[in-house]
Amino acid sequence: MARLAVIQFPGSNCEYETARAASKAGFDAKIVRWNFPADELAKFDAYILPGGFSYQDRVRAGAISAKLPVVGVLAEAAHEGKPILGICNGCQILAEAGLIPDLSGNQEVSVALARNVRDGQLLGFMCDWIFVKPQRPEKSLFMRYFLESDVLPIPINHGEGRFVLKPEVNVEDYASFVFCDSHGVVSDAANPNGSYLNLAGLSNQKGNVLAMMPHPERSAFSKQIPISIDSPWTAQKFEDVDGPWMKLFLAMREAA
Repeated sequence: MARLAVIQFPGSNCEYETARAASKAGFDAKIVRWNFPADELAKFDAYILPGGFSYQDRVRAGAISAKLPVVGVLAEAAHEGKPILGICNGCQILAEAGLIPDLSGNQEVSVALARNVRDGQLLGFMCDWIFVKPQRPEKSLFMRYFLESDVLPIPINHGEGRFVLKPEVNVEDYASFVFCDSHGVVSDAANPNGSYLNLAGLSNQKGNVLAMMPHPERSAFSKQIPISIDSPWTAQKFEDVDGPWMKLFLAMREAA
């Protein structure tokens, strides 16, 4: 059975539900601390950096965690092709560490997650259900079971989730998730936080590292879907079936 490490940073708060979703997908999931011995951490087959507020989001969200020795282990794992998923604060850490999109292969930082702003107005912290759709899913091992036509409900929970990219980053080269409305239309109106090109998630060049701001672990089970949203998935809320995002964890497990 593939072994997965859910890395708990000081201030993580989504590690248990993340491990639960990964376990349901078939992983032997273990929550390990940021200071877990590097030689032991390197033995895992896959990694998830969960959501939360590591180091209280001081300086910038994810900035301090990205400088920890554990990131060196993750960089080597990424180079080896192991699956690495960063969710919300984990997404911010991967961006600050230069592991997405990793333009040159030397962890140059080319993506940032800035404060939520639309039309020049600071929006503050956001907690809501939104919709995303995949772009170029064939470029990511995480997205092998998704189609570009999919419209997927998922919650967001962040204060700094607006993707900002250097000009040399060509989004067309990478798999991504983009914000859309309940019918799959990508527009400014469907962009909750002003993110560049409606970006909600972005992969690295190899497709084995994915950083996303929405929370797939909170939409991995049908019972998590609220009945108040405009989605066919609400009809399955009271059925014991997988939610729309379980297939992301399944794809990750199969690639590990």
